[in-house]
Amino acid sequence: MKKDIILAGVGGQGILSIAAVIDYAALSLGYNVKQAEVHGMSQRGGAVQSHLRISSTRIYSDLIPLMGADLIISVEPLESLRYLPYLQPEGWVFTSRDCFKNISNYPDEDELFQQISQLPNKIAVDAEKLAREAGSVKASNMVMLGVAAPFLGIEIENLKLAIESIFTDKGQKIIDINLRSFDAGLACSREI
Repeated sequence: MKKDIILAGVGGQGILSIAAVIDYAALSLGYNVKQAEVHGMSQRGGAVQSHLRISSTRIYSDLIPLMGADLIISVEPLESLRYLPYLQPEGWVFTSRDCFKNISNYPDEDELFQQISQLPNKIAVDAEKLAREAGSVKASNMVMLGVAAPFLGIEIENLKLAIESIFTDKGQKIIDINLRSFDAGLACSREI
């Protein structure tokens, strides 16, 4: 098993929480994991991305080469397009449709989604809406993890156990919201 994943979004959207859940689940199954992060501004709104590599064999680099990523998981649509040069031709893009307009020249949304619609392998969902219905808009990152889950090569149950472990200090209410959000994203992915 080998998966190279780019995680993308802006500060405060929970990109590193997605990485932590995937890392935990992969490590619990005995896989090798390497992760490299680039943080934008420390405040909400700066670009954040992470290279996440999972393999059943040794991993020599924590960075994914251009055209080397199997998946891009993004909590912000413009950020999903920013990392397309890393995506393999047969790779998948999973993105939220919720724009975070943190720059003055943010592109026109219709043009943005036109570009996304032209990608051969993509799933775009209203992550904030699904997370709100699950209990908190802050869990839109777990919606996106759920959308990508069938493509990760990790059992769904292991990902759910990882969510429980990662959020255990936050209490059962937060765990339940994140699990419901994950399930909502998973249901979207399975429908598509």
